[in-house]
Amino acid sequence: MYLLDTDHMTLLDRGGASGDALRARLRAVPPDEVATTVISYEEQTRGWLARIALLRTADRQVAAYRELKRQLLNYCVIPVADFDERAAAEFARLRRAGIRIGTMDLKIAAVALANGATLLSRNRSDFARVPSLSVEDWST
Repeated sequence: MYLLDTDHMTLLDRGGASGDALRARLRAVPPDEVATTVISYEEQTRGWLARIALLRTADRQVAAYRELKRQLLNYCVIPVADFDERAAAEFARLRRAGIRIGTMDLKIAAVALANGATLLSRNRSDFARVPSLSVEDWST
């Protein structure tokens, strides 16, 4: 199984050369072997909600709400792995081990480990600090 990190979900959404490279690689993988995490959904949703809150008038919010909806639709077509009890236990284990990366990244790593998945991310430097986590960057 492959889990798309938040940055790879963003690439799928925005397109461009990196997004196209990612899509090409994903076409070679059975669709039931690709997912993302509820943590990535949280990160992206918080980002859009913060952006919308900064736009004070309704007419300025229209485009941002359109982007928020597009993000929602993306998450409706790709399976979303849970931060469940197994992931929470992995997260606690990684915390006790003193892994020093951001909390959200640590949660994403825990979901990947709990599911025996390879994480697809451009943030290989941080995720490389997590023992036994398989990380690949498919954006190039």
